[in-house]
Amino acid sequence: MNKKFEILGKEIVYPGFFRMEKYRLKHTLYAGGWSPEISREVFVRGSCVAVLLYDPHTDQVILIEQFRAGAIYNPDRAWLVEIVAGAIEEGETAVDVAYRESLEEAGCEIQELMVINEFYTTPGCSAERITLFCGKVDSTQIGGIHGLDHEDEDILVRAIDFKDAYAMLENNDIESAIPIVALQWLALNKDKLQKQWLS
Repeated sequence: MNKKFEILGKEIVYPGFFRMEKYRLKHTLYAGGWSPEISREVFVRGSCVAVLLYDPHTDQVILIEQFRAGAIYNPDRAWLVEIVAGAIEEGETAVDVAYRESLEEAGCEIQELMVINEFYTTPGCSAERITLFCGKVDSTQIGGIHGLDHEDEDILVRAIDFKDAYAMLENNDIESAIPIVALQWLALNKDKLQKQWLS
């Protein structure tokens, strides 16, 4: 199959901090030929970064918890357990954002940083693409409430034993996709990571 698409029209339907764009397009089909014209809205925000902060000495991860407007349809669970994350601003790299957001949201200084993966979060409707990192930290002084006042952030920060964090995932106490991906990755790679970071 020769994979192609053609944009027939585009309009910005909402031009705020986040942008909503509406496309008219068509694309080639697996069976051959072209699709009919279709219309799709795309939620546009820049590329983003998420960081699983991990202390290999204590086998603890740093989890944050904050109110999320996208979860208000389930009012009893509108505060989500997550990992540090943020958008890449103009002039920044993904690595810059990993260090910046770790300080702003969790009060953590990253000692070493490695890329886990890059992926789209919800490509059916959003252009958001995440670079997911694992950052080595010292968890012994971590905790409290963090975030930037001018961004209305109210973030609870906790250092949690990995086994307890993974139990939270299995008990459906973590409902945000990015920390689920990150913790599952750590479950598969923790022994190798500890050897690398503790050597």
